[in-house]
Amino acid sequence: MTDTPDALKKILARKCEEIAERSAKVSIEDLKKQIETASPVRGFIKAIQQKLAEGQAAVIAEVKKASPSKGLLRENFVPADIAASYQAGGAACLSVLTDKDFFQGSEAYLVEARGACNLPVIRKDFIIDAYQVYEARAMGADCILLIVAALDDEPLKTLHELANSLGMDVLVEVHDVEELQRALKLNLSLVGINNRNLRTFEVSLQTTLDLLADIPDNVVVVSESGLHKTDDIALLRQHHVNTFLIGEAFMRQENPGEALRQLVA
Repeated sequence: MTDTPDALKKILARKCEEIAERSAKVSIEDLKKQIETASPVRGFIKAIQQKLAEGQAAVIAEVKKASPSKGLLRENFVPADIAASYQAGGAACLSVLTDKDFFQGSEAYLVEARGACNLPVIRKDFIIDAYQVYEARAMGADCILLIVAALDDEPLKTLHELANSLGMDVLVEVHDVEELQRALKLNLSLVGINNRNLRTFEVSLQTTLDLLADIPDNVVVVSESGLHKTDDIALLRQHHVNTFLIGEAFMRQENPGEALRQLVA
């Protein structure tokens, strides 16, 4: 893609290398065998819809050790403890970073977090190849992230359909109206609006608000990035956005689940 931001290009170039390295060790056929004995899928969208039906905010709480822009977010990083805390705090779902090189993530973190709770889990990574989709289900993911800025239309559609065929839900992430229009060509249930500008890294909740008018009522909107205060949540809820992906605000707190409870109280 010609207009991909430089920071994302660097990550995607490394992903291509990583996929080659991994597939040389474990084939897609091996992954398909692992999927046969993987833990059954927990409904990711279903868990969100259940919270919304009860009139509550649905929080996708993130298990995130570090980020390229902020560095290490949490010294005492125990994914199982964080997941259990999030469940106790009322999270709808979990998001677990599995990218190693840029976010200090690991698929082991997803396995540990999911094993410590009953919540459905999204594999948060830069997914650009079918190999990673099979890998996600083999490790127990219930949902994957597809970033529109990282994919042309055809692979976006193919990966979305593959994930669904394996029983997983998909969170399709957009940053602007052009990406949203591309995303809406899919059979979408869930769209994430990332409030962080990929080129400038500035964050504005206005990004979510500006795109709402173009999104059909049957698509659940997830606001991502820049959600730190109860006022942020209140502003979005006034505009009927009730689903949020939040990590950084919780990772810096001693008790992430309690921080979640207080933020969306």
